[in-house]
Amino acid sequence: MSVGAPLPQDAAELHVRGSARYVDDIPVPPDCLHLAFGLAPVAAGRITGLDLAAARALPGVRAIWTAEDFPEMPDCSSSNADEPLLATGDIHYLGQPVFLVVADSHLTARRAARLGKVHVEERKPILTIEEALAADSRFEDGPRIWEFNDTAAALAAAPHRLSGRIEIGGQEHFYLEGQAALALPQEDGQMLVHSSTQHPTEIQHKVAHALHVPMSAVRVETRRMGGGFGGKESQGNPLAIACALTASRLGRPAKMRYDRDDDMQITGKRHDFRIAYEVGHDAEGRVLAVDFTQWTRCGWSMDLSLPVADRAMLHADNAYAIPAMRIESHRLRTNTQSATAFRGFGGPQGLLGIERVMDHVAAELGLDPLEVRQRNFYAEAPGEAVGLPRTPSEDISEVKRGAGTEVQVTPYHQPVTDFILHGLVGQLVETSDYHARRRAVAEWNAANPVLKKGLALTPVKFGISFTLTHLNQAGALVHVYQDGSILMNHGGTEMGQGLFQKVAQVAAARFGVSIDRVRITATDTGKVPNTSATAASSGSDLNGMAVQAACDQIRDRIAVLLAERHQARPEDVVFADDRVRVGGDEMSFEDAVALAYENRVSLSASGFYKTPEIEWDRIAGRGRPFYYFAYGAAVTEVVLDTLTGENRILRADILHDCGASLNPALDIGQIEGGYVQGAGWLTTEELVWDGSGRLRTHAPSTYKIPACSDRPPVFNVALWKCANRAATVYRSKAVGEPPLMLGVSAFLALSDAVASVRGDYPSLDAPATAERLLMAINR
Repeated sequence: MSVGAPLPQDAAELHVRGSARYVDDIPVPPDCLHLAFGLAPVAAGRITGLDLAAARALPGVRAIWTAEDFPEMPDCSSSNADEPLLATGDIHYLGQPVFLVVADSHLTARRAARLGKVHVEERKPILTIEEALAADSRFEDGPRIWEFNDTAAALAAAPHRLSGRIEIGGQEHFYLEGQAALALPQEDGQMLVHSSTQHPTEIQHKVAHALHVPMSAVRVETRRMGGGFGGKESQGNPLAIACALTASRLGRPAKMRYDRDDDMQITGKRHDFRIAYEVGHDAEGRVLAVDFTQWTRCGWSMDLSLPVADRAMLHADNAYAIPAMRIESHRLRTNTQSATAFRGFGGPQGLLGIERVMDHVAAELGLDPLEVRQRNFYAEAPGEAVGLPRTPSEDISEVKRGAGTEVQVTPYHQPVTDFILHGLVGQLVETSDYHARRRAVAEWNAANPVLKKGLALTPVKFGISFTLTHLNQAGALVHVYQDGSILMNHGGTEMGQGLFQKVAQVAAARFGVSIDRVRITATDTGKVPNTSATAASSGSDLNGMAVQAACDQIRDRIAVLLAERHQARPEDVVFADDRVRVGGDEMSFEDAVALAYENRVSLSASGFYKTPEIEWDRIAGRGRPFYYFAYGAAVTEVVLDTLTGENRILRADILHDCGASLNPALDIGQIEGGYVQGAGWLTTEELVWDGSGRLRTHAPSTYKIPACSDRPPVFNVALWKCANRAATVYRSKAVGEPPLMLGVSAFLALSDAVASVRGDYPSLDAPATAERLLMAINR
């Protein structure tokens, strides 16, 4: 059976050969134009004039357009209609597009963009949280506040209280393939757009709006991206719009791609956060109440900041049943790049807040942080995790927290019915030899004055679904040809995560054929309409179910035909091993398909799926925003040079919950990559803006992502062997985002190493760069 087989990514051989085609590799006609943006030189101000004479005089420049050249400025926003393609008078951040250069070559366009001069009446930019609060510069009228039970009363009654704060930096996506788009004008005003995007339908919508044509006149195709991580959910809109407008105005193909330096200057990053907390707890480390305040810099436009900040609130509990919790969230507008989606979508920041709380409580009481975490876990789900419906007598309101009397619901009132971390963490503690290694770390630190080790185990509970409920839908189109070959299309996009292969495995399994019969085609809005972004870890869940529905329709039609011919029941027709068996007869799959074609049975079907049982009120902070939770845990051991702050990850042990994995090889790859990216976010990847609002870390020379040598030399990854309780495709679970939060264990292991020097809790901020670690040691 193809489902569950550890097959390579669908284009693995093409990647190795260098023949996998990306947007920039698509052959273009000889009259193709190339575009580049001229960028704002300051972070805030009013445009007083543009000097574009030198740029226009450069040979090869065909046009330069400013805001004055557009009677109606196209909007690039994914949410709030607040992102004009070009600045319309006010400058909101350093790097904002001000004019558009159209030239015969990419380099000519970039040179011309550098020659243009933007004259600005500069004003003081709002860059910091303090400045934004002082100016009341925010999105929404005030802070968003959710509360579960009476937090103030619970804090007042707690026998022990403590407070703290953590600064959490942002993160650059650093996808290998930069932002890129290509627009090809078609007949009768139609437009074909190739875009490196996670959201082809949004590109279609924004281009149609800019061209003043219906969406049916715009077709967007995405074969693959060279990485996305959320950075191509909305950030590709300006390039596609600019290319389509140019192609429409001049009647020639138009192409645009950002060089790395421009990409990092223009596009959004992960939201940075400040989280303050006040916690009440007992002498055994049980947390009785937490009051969180979260501040996040959203940048100059709203983009996806509201749902990102919401998800940070939604993950403020992580794996812990807290009897009372209050969360106050401030979404602040600053003169910086508009922060955007990034793998985890706010969840990692919220999760890190509560993990800091657990570490702080443990340090205050002199306990092993693992003990404190386990004492605060939600109760383990009863019964075997086989996805069977619960009996009527199992009323969720009666499910109690294992250590006390609180109802087992999240702070946003979603019942937790699938919690598995007691067993999963217990197994990881055993396989990683946690307790023995913790003793060994203590012995090492006592004997070594300079090199100090740290060890940490952190869990993950991550909600799976879009919190904007209507996005939880997907479509698919499947064709079976006369020769038995299968062509498949769906609304998900491939960015290296292996989605196409997983969904092809589902198709092969439904027809009982080998995977080599299934051909995957580029995501295309002309084939499957109204798609959601490939985000929120939902790609396989949504598109796998849609493909399954389409395949089942075709298979069942064939089964009805064969059953009639053999005087059998359709459900008795078996599709397996590239054969079809009915009664005592057997034939090849292609013979069955040919017979269906000859009998005028339709061999094409569209499938549709919508996630059931979810509803959410974000204003009230109540509901069931997630269909299920994905779980995992990691143990990380580090070593820290206390004289320089230099550090290394020595070993990582991970046990992660993928349900019944569709493809263990791809899932393990996602877990490994997610862990390394999460560890990079919290250790080496530092975004630095200077006092004028200029991003100083805008190239690989100044922004340090983890390299191959930064992977732990001992890297043990295993999958938790348990099917999803929710009725997902083959009882699998999402794996895109949850593993990133396993990297929190690396950050807290470094904190543990610093604590061994200081003798008290270090309250380390993230990222824990070598400089920040050294300052924490010497503070």
